[in-house]
Amino acid sequence: MSSVRAWVDQHRLLSFVAIAYVFTWTIQGALAYSGMEASWTHSILIGFGGFGPPIGAAVVIWASGGSLRTWVGQMFKWRIRAKWWALALGVPFVILSLGVLLFVLAGGPIDLTEFESPFIYLFAMVWGTVWGGGQEDLGWRGFMLPILQDSYSALTSSVIVGVTWAAWHLPLFLNATTTHGGWPLSQQLLWMVSILAGSILWTWMYNSTGGSVLAVAVFHAGINAMGIFHPADQDALLPNGVPDPWLNLLAEVTGALPLVLIAILLAVVYGGDRLANREPPTPQDAGLPPETESEATE
Repeated sequence: MSSVRAWVDQHRLLSFVAIAYVFTWTIQGALAYSGMEASWTHSILIGFGGFGPPIGAAVVIWASGGSLRTWVGQMFKWRIRAKWWALALGVPFVILSLGVLLFVLAGGPIDLTEFESPFIYLFAMVWGTVWGGGQEDLGWRGFMLPILQDSYSALTSSVIVGVTWAAWHLPLFLNATTTHGGWPLSQQLLWMVSILAGSILWTWMYNSTGGSVLAVAVFHAGINAMGIFHPADQDALLPNGVPDPWLNLLAEVTGALPLVLIAILLAVVYGGDRLANREPPTPQDAGLPPETESEATE
């Protein structure tokens, strides 16, 4: 056991990614293979599979002799400046508004006669923060990102995390009962672009708040929830239940473009080195010890 812990400690990033992928792909891959129909049970199991990144981070921190309390504490770091909570909650609405505006300007049909209840939004936010995506951030942002930023710029680190994060979703694309599995190839490719842009936004929020994974998770959940309120006319997008390829592609492009534009704006305004006006969190802020004794003597 001590030799395994030593190996994990010496290969922190590799171990983290391997554990995250094995845990998630085993659970979500089994669901795809089982053919289970979409249901609350299915959604809960998909969400459980999403705990691969935090489990991978926890194992590596434990093996390295680090502080799990410090690492988990990032998920409870709510004492940040009020403006960052305003941005975490407000930027998703800006992205939605820009996307709708672009959709309308390009000729997309909308229906303003029906809107989802605000309670649906509150549920989506809570669910998205703790089970429907936000739980991943304790691994990707609360662990992997600080390690990468110890050697690379924030922008480069964001891209590396984004690529790793996107590929980790593979089982969802192979499951016809999930949202990802039902997307056409065009939307899958646009989603890849969006997740890379989103990774830059999440880094900006994480670095700017001094390592608040909670703010990132809320921000993440908010952007995921915006699709609920897009006023695109569903009857036009799905005439007789058959997707209109042009209108759906238009909705996909106009939905992804605001994320990309904001990511570019952040890189220009804050600079790719830190993507923030302060020093980024370090691996020690994520609960890791500075280095192992073996590393210190190399």
